[in-house]
Parts: sequence; C-alpha cells; structure tokens
Amino acid sequence: MPRWNFWIDRGGTFTDVIGADPEGRLHARKILSENHGGKGDSAVAGMRAILGLAPGAAIPAGLVNEVRMGTTIATNALLERKGARTLFVTTRGFADVLEIGYQDRPKIFARNIIKPAQLYESVIEADERVLADGTIERPLDAAAAQALLRAAFARGIRSVAIALVHGHQYPRHEKALAALAAETGFTQISTSHEVSPLIKIVGRGDTSVADAYLSPVLRLYVARVAAELEAERAGIRLLFMMSSGGLTSAKFFQGRNAVLSGPAGGVAGLAKSAQAAGFARVIGFDMGGTSTDVAHFDGRFERSLECEVAGVRMRAPMMRIHTVAAGGGSLLRFDGARCRVGPESAGADPGPACYRRGGPLALTDANVVTGKLSPEFFPAIFGPGGNEPLDGEAARGKFAVLAAQIGGGRSIEEAADGFIKIAVANMAEAIKKISVQRGHDVTAYVLNCFGGAGGQHACLVADALGIPEVLIHPMSGLLSAWGMGHAEISATRARTLNEPLESAGPALAAAALELGEPCAIELESQGVARAAQSLSVAAHIRYAGAEAALDLPAMIFRGGILTEDFRGSLRGEFLAAHQMRFGFIDAERGLVVEAVTAEASGGAAAFLPVDPVAAAGDAPAPAARTVFFSDGRRHDAAVFKRAALAPGHRIPGPALIIEAHQTIVVEDGWEAR
Repeated sequence: MPRWNFWIDRGGTFTDVIGADPEGRLHARKILSENHGGKGDSAVAGMRAILGLAPGAAIPAGLVNEVRMGTTIATNALLERKGARTLFVTTRGFADVLEIGYQDRPKIFARNIIKPAQLYESVIEADERVLADGTIERPLDAAAAQALLRAAFARGIRSVAIALVHGHQYPRHEKALAALAAETGFTQISTSHEVSPLIKIVGRGDTSVADAYLSPVLRLYVARVAAELEAERAGIRLLFMMSSGGLTSAKFFQGRNAVLSGPAGGVAGLAKSAQAAGFARVIGFDMGGTSTDVAHFDGRFERSLECEVAGVRMRAPMMRIHTVAAGGGSLLRFDGARCRVGPESAGADPGPACYRRGGPLALTDANVVTGKLSPEFFPAIFGPGGNEPLDGEAARGKFAVLAAQIGGGRSIEEAADGFIKIAVANMAEAIKKISVQRGHDVTAYVLNCFGGAGGQHACLVADALGIPEVLIHPMSGLLSAWGMGHAEISATRARTLNEPLESAGPALAAAALELGEPCAIELESQGVARAAQSLSVAAHIRYAGAEAALDLPAMIFRGGILTEDFRGSLRGEFLAAHQMRFGFIDAERGLVVEAVTAEASGGAAAFLPVDPVAAAGDAPAPAARTVFFSDGRRHDAAVFKRAALAPGHRIPGPALIIEAHQTIVVEDGWEAR
C-alpha cells in the first residue's frame, strides 16, 4: 500500500518538515529546533504533528515509507568544537604538519595572529616512511606504535585519524596502524586512503581528522533519531543529505560528508524549482534563522573538492555554498562607533526578543518594528509553551533603548531600517563572491529566494545587485526540506591521477570503471537498480606547475552506457573556464589532470510539476492594510494571503504577501506576479 514520505531540514533555529501523503499531497510544518513543546527530536515531533499523533506516540508500522533528512549536527559540532576526543597518527617528523598547514595568512596585516584550534587532542608519530615511488625506506615499528595507541586509549580517547606521507597511494602502513587501533579498542578509525585518497598530506590529514572528530557525534544523533522513529520496527527507510547534494543511507553517513548537510538540500531545491519555472541561470538566496547561504547554478551543480568550514580544511566533494552570518536571529548591537549585524545569533532558544523568551535584539525584531512582520499574521509558536504570538512590544522597547544609544534623534523605525540595510549589504556581498567574483554577470540571473526569512529581504537584495527578477516557490519557506525530496541518492569516489591532459583519455576511462563500480554497488545496496543509475565522471584540471584546479565534466554514463563524452573538448572547456574565473589564459602551457571523481546517482522522488493556468481579472481585495517602514520612509501597504491568490494575479508594491511559513515583502517599485 502507498505510504507517507517525509523530507526534513533540521536547522539551527527551525526544523522544516514536509510530509507527502499516499495521494502525493504535501503537508508542511515549521517548528523550533529547541523548546518546540514536544518530546524528543524536533524532526520526529514535526512528523508526529503532520500524522496527527500525540507527542511521544509511536509511529505505527507500515505508515511511513521513507524519511529524507538534512541536519546541522556536524556543522554545529565544528562551530562549537564539540566533537569526539581525537588522536592524530602520522609519519615521524610530521607531528606539526596540520598545525603548519599551507602557511597562508588570511589577515595579512594582523599583528595578533589567532589560529583556529586543531580538532585533534594529541599526536602520535609512527616510526615509518614510504617514498613517493612506493619504496619502504623505514618499515613500520608496530610495537612502538601500539604502545602509544594504548597510552592514548587509556586517557579516554576513542577516535583516531591516520594520515601518513604518501599513504593515499601506498596505504600498507595505514592499514597496519588501523588494525592495531582496532585491536586496542578505538571505536572510530579514519584512514586517509579511505577518507580522502588524494595527493597532499595536509588536505588528507585535515579531512581524516575531521571525519574522526565528527563521525561519533553524527552516529549518536543518527542512532537517536532511528531509535525514536523505531525505524526497524516501523519499516522506515532513513536517508541523510550529504554535503555533495546527494542522499545516502544512515549506515554510509560519515562526518566528512555531513558538514553542509542542511544547506545542500537547499541547492538541490533551488535548482529543481528554477528549472520547473523555466529559469536556467539562478542565484540561490537561502536566509534562515542563523545564517544566509548563497549558491550559483547554471545547469550543473558547482562543487568544491577542497574547502574550509569553521576554520577546518577538508577535501571532500561539497556544494559550493557561501555562508554569511546574517539570518533572522543575527544579533543587533552598537559598539559605540558603528552598528553591527551578527555574526552571533540568538538561535532558537532564547531567540530574538519578540520570541517571548527574554532574548536579545535580532534582525527579526527589526522587521517586526518596521512593520514587515506582523504578529497577527505570524504562527503562534512562541513563549514557554510554544503557543503564543510574536511580542512586538518587547522588540519596540529594546529598540527604543538601542536607538537612544546610537543617538542622532533617530526613531526606532529608522534604527531598525538601518540594521536591515546593513544585513542586506552583507548578503549582497556574499552573492558577489559566488557570482561577480567568479566571472558571472549577476544581472542575467534570477534570484531564487527561500528560507524562512528570505521573503522579507528578497527585493532589497535584488536591488542591491541589479537583479531584475526574484523567484519565490510556493514551498520557499521550507525549500531545503523540499529539496531533500527531489535530490538523488548518490555515492562518490575520487583518486589522484596526475596525467598530462593530452594522454589522459584512457586513464579517465579506466578511472571511470575503477571508481564507478563501488559507487554502483553502494547505490544498489540502497535500492537503486543499475539501470536507473547515472554515473558522472569529472576531471580536475590545472596548468602544469600551478595550484588551482577546475573540475569539468568528462564522461556521463546512464544505465552503464556511455551517453556523453567530453574528453576531446576538455582543453577548450578548461581555457574558457579559466578565462572566466581568472581573467587570463596561457594557451601554450601544458595541462594536467590532477584528480578524477566519479559520482553515481539515482532514486529521486517523483516530481509532479503543476501547469499554472492564468487567472482572469484583478487580484482579490486585500485581507488587510498596514504600514511598513523601508528606505527611510513609511509606505501604505496592502496585505494579501497567498492562498487567496491565483496564477496571473499581479500585486504591485508596496505590499505584504502572507504565507503559512513566511512573509513576502513586495517593496515599492516591485510587482509580484
């Protein structure tokens, strides 16, 4: 019999839950991630609410088929440094290799340099050395290594990361150390040849340490959710979103691929929703309670093989997402010289001042004070019991104090509007980093706006960038969760190649077979038949002697058959991409395929687009009228409920459009259609 499916984005402030019933209808809930008034995890509480079950009630067997979920658990563990106690094992003489890193200096003029703390607690230097050609210069001293492992285990450490010089290509000693660690009793063992089998010990080591540090925390959360769902008894299939934008089953979900779990669902959602609306080039603008994530899409997902998150370097396939600390919960303050928005956030508890939990002033309060958020049209989910409306008086009272501190005779509305302008400027700069600074003409794109706070700022951000159109999907307030449902199950493998481009064609084909097979097997184990799988092979190409590599599609297989082969045009594609990204090319210089990645995917939920029929006549009469303050003046605005609007209706600004999960502000000079 048909059963329910759930798509969930568990964010730092809100948890978004979408349930697809057996007839395909969507049911949505947005609840606080903490203090949501229910028992257990907020994701499961949201499922119970949609299913009509009492808090804490068991989910009947056979009622739910699949749960797809993205979570910020790994991200928060990194930000707050609350991962597992971790031991780092490396070659003798390289104890400080991750501390030294790449010797980069992000703040070149800083005199007091504060480096991010390393994730590992202590280091063991294994007495061994393998040369670049595989020659064993110094055999592994297993007895000495085991003694050091036992000493670390006795201190209470249970996670170990192992990264040896040239271990990605010659992993014999890493495997031996892993066996010793398992024999000692370590419960989490991350080896670099499995976690990140690519050249460069710094990247491999960082990724292995991050995996060892985060995986135990993630495993505990996954086990807790599975236990609360009683997944085995209820027959529920549990899938998690990876940083790469693909889904995987709970047993394959590891720390290294979970850091961008939540935002990656938003990228999948923005791409699918934009394509359904007929837009090919999209800037994603996801503004939640804690931060704003922006991404670029022009027909293919942009991924990064090496990135830095919360001061931690990692080499793992991740969506290229830029995050700025400007969300609805970003704190507002005056430091005596200038006004600041973020980076600290009020979170879900206590939340902004208007949440009725004694919280500080936040960006959400600024929108309440300016009249862009109206308590009467906002869900009553606040206060200690989670059943009260927004408290506008609390926000206005605290803004009166802040406006007096700033001085200049400003009204509270002017002060609040000023903070909104600062947040908009921060978000516009974030979008420039993933568009203008990478050679893209942002004025030719549509701004796909989503997230609970996105609709309040979409027009202002688009104005700041010269973007003429904004797309707001009916599920935009929960688009990251909606994206989970339309993402594919995927598996990725990578390896170092280091072949000249001219002779790399056969090597790429061999790598496609070597890497694609374990990916296909992994997908088969998750219920995706080979005939329904596609395999994408990407080549990471750089100039000989250069550092920056660009990834380009090389081959695409569908159902095991090669359907698209780009190997013959890789040089031209690289030169064009390099010109766009960096502004120059060197046509005479040799090119090197540094690495190759293979991704098998399939198993997306069925997508049922709706063909809109243009409505005749004008928009219905407004549900109410209000006044909001924006751009230094007050505006008389009509208030509409989106449920009362039909395709073809036009709403000239200034206006507010109220949805179940967000408020859309149509600024003066804009028109909603």
